Amino acid sequence: MNPSDIPVLVVEDEPVLARRLQEQLKACWPGIDLLPPADNGAAAIAIALEHLPRAIFLDIHMPACSGLDAAEAIVEDWPEGTPRPQLVFVTAYGQYAAQAFECEAVDYLLKPVATERLRKTVERLQRRLAQPPAAPAQDASVGAELQRLAASMRPAAAPLEIVNAAVGHVTWLIPIEDVLYFEAAEKYLRVVTHQREALIRMSLRELLARLPAERFWQVHRSVVVQGRHVSHVERSEEGRLFLALHGHADRLAVSRLFAHRFKAM
Repeated sequence: MNPSDIPVLVVEDEPVLARRLQEQLKACWPGIDLLPPADNGAAAIAIALEHLPRAIFLDIHMPACSGLDAAEAIVEDWPEGTPRPQLVFVTAYGQYAAQAFECEAVDYLLKPVATERLRKTVERLQRRLAQPPAAPAQDASVGAELQRLAASMRPAAAPLEIVNAAVGHVTWLIPIEDVLYFEAAEKYLRVVTHQREALIRMSLRELLARLPAERFWQVHRSVVVQGRHVSHVERSEEGRLFLALHGHADRLAVSRLFAHRFKAM
């Protein structure tokens, strides 16, 4: 593969750091096609889906839409039949270094990025890009790694036992075990039970920090379902997965990013 054929995207909300990383990449990886840097998660999603870079270096901590949020959206909306980008996360927070990815799918760099460490990352990327595209089963590991990193970054928070959710002028106190699923809806989350639907003002990431991961599963970037309420998984003719719930008519779409959870044993 000709290096000049490899578009690379840097996502960093600090302009000085973005320029520095681009300069380091030019030195380590001569001839690559560096796309204009994205300074926020929403811009990263738009640029990535338009230009389809082969590698993306994402700052993790950014306002509004984090690098993890952007990565999830990019992987989910990536066009079928096109090799997915290699994702490299960059962060200034050393406490997350212990969660560095061991698999070849994703790498992890600590700010300030050392040039020699970046060279090793580039060598890893070059090996990956020289290989045939990953099979779907291997490709699904990206989603698993994203979830593991996201879980490691959630701050400790008091477990959620009762959900105070509004329906009109009434606030319902809903035991967490009664919740079928949560769904992000603009600035709110929908709380769905067998009896009713209600709204709470909380982000999905804040919610996940207060839910037991073994019971509540993220199945889409906007949906978290309580596993014990899932009856079975249906596959459409197009290969998309949908969850059926016990005693409820809703069918929940499973994004490609989280499909590995429902692989048959």
